[in-house]
Amino acid sequence: MKTILVIAEHRRGELRPVTQELIGAAQGLRQGDDRVVVGIIGAQSSVYVKDVSLNGVDEVVTVVTPTVDFDPEIHEAAVSALIVSKRPDVVLLPHTVDTLGYAATLAAKGGLGFATDVFKMEYDGADLVATRGGYNQKVNVEVDFPGKTCVALALRASVFKPVEEAGSPVVSTLDMSSVPSRSRNLEFVEQGGGNDIDITTVDFIMSIGRGIGEESNVEQFRELAEMAGATLCCSRPIADAGWLPKSRQVGQSGKVVSSCKLYVAMGISGSIQHMAGMKHVPTIIGVNTDPNASIFTIAKYGIVGDIFEIEEELRNQLA
Repeated sequence: MKTILVIAEHRRGELRPVTQELIGAAQGLRQGDDRVVVGIIGAQSSVYVKDVSLNGVDEVVTVVTPTVDFDPEIHEAAVSALIVSKRPDVVLLPHTVDTLGYAATLAAKGGLGFATDVFKMEYDGADLVATRGGYNQKVNVEVDFPGKTCVALALRASVFKPVEEAGSPVVSTLDMSSVPSRSRNLEFVEQGGGNDIDITTVDFIMSIGRGIGEESNVEQFRELAEMAGATLCCSRPIADAGWLPKSRQVGQSGKVVSSCKLYVAMGISGSIQHMAGMKHVPTIIGVNTDPNASIFTIAKYGIVGDIFEIEEELRNQLA
């Protein structure tokens, strides 16, 4: 029997959705009578117990610490204590900025196997194999962990199906309120575009790429998206140029549009990095002047043509 430890993530009084995804990933990994334990860390960790009491979770551990806000040193100490207490074979973490603040230290101190940005994991016999991107996402790399009794994996968000059904796990508490902190939280500053729409929750996206040519052309596609009832998004070059906020960027270094059902790619060639954020969408429409553009390899419908001519025709049809 193996134990899978899931570390929940919360911020500003709300449980992050990636936590349910980690629990879903744990359900996909478990075998036979394996146990799934969820650890919640923070001074107010108990308030999230109901949210993580999901089907397939055997135990929830509230780790009481002296700080409400995330503290990398305290988090590392808390997860280390959970590992000592529960002796897990696998520790699942979210691949987020919080985790990157302490996970490498956790792995180094504990002698753990470790991989980040994991989007697939499975057992090959008795050996755990994790898959992540490599060489700027140009290849998939399978990583194994010979000789490691415990492996920590930071999982990519919006990849694993979240668990929604309620469960009835055992609840226990680990008191670490006396652990000292060397830092103090002053204020939370939202990342640029933080008040923008969450593109991971929308079902219809029109996305623009290098093919629009100039920043002055963004507005006409914004208007077209509004007319069509779509959310305007973009590829990385558009966000890097500041023509649209980073919160609208789709792809490996942007966001995975996990809820999207219809994706219209206007002037996007289809790099591996961009496709990592949208290739799962059931209906993809690609518009590009290059018949050999990579976007056509995953598009259900493709139009080889000028995006400005297509934009004008769509505008006439929607008027």
